[in-house]
Formats: sequence, structure tokens, C-alpha cells
Amino acid sequence: MKQFLVVLITCPAGRHSQRLARTLVNKRLAACVNILPHVQSLFWWQGRVDRARESLLVVKTAARRFEALRRAVSAVHPYKVPEILALPIQHAHRPYLRWIDTSLKP
Repeated sequence: MKQFLVVLITCPAGRHSQRLARTLVNKRLAACVNILPHVQSLFWWQGRVDRARESLLVVKTAARRFEALRRAVSAVHPYKVPEILALPIQHAHRPYLRWIDTSLKP
């Protein structure tokens, strides 16, 4: 059985999230990207606690596309260390998984 992923990516709120989402879908690295536009993040950065207003991208893809997706995100992401977390989908509606698989084909 094919393996599918949900990938979480944070980025600055605004045009960065739209650009990144469109890039991933246009390149068929993602079947769908949900943009949650208003996320408040607290995190350690360079020895201190920092915070930022960000968008959270929720990306649906196949495991076979992850490395290309990671490279594409890294190439255009404005952060020095972007968050790119892949979570395996263990249970899902099979027609939805077929749709993801079909959407990723050229």
C-alpha cells in the first residue's frame, strides 16, 4: 500500500504562505495545502525565547514526493531553518487517498 503524509510547514503570514502553497500544488508536490493564516508561535531561537505571527500550511502528499517537496520548500522559504514536519497518515478515507495519489501525477 502506498504511504501518504501530512506535512506541517510554518512561514511568515501573508504572501509567503500563498506563494509556497501555490508552488507545492503547481509542481504536484502536494495534492492540497490548507493555509491557517493566523498562528502565534513561541519558540527558542538563538538562545532566547522569540515569537512570531505565522501561517501554518497543512500539506497532503505522498511519501514518494516528500524529498522533492522538502527541497522546493527550502529553496523558497524565507527562514534559515524552516519547519517541515512529515506525519504519516495511518488511517484515512480510501477515496481521499486515491485522490491524493491521482493529484500528484503529471
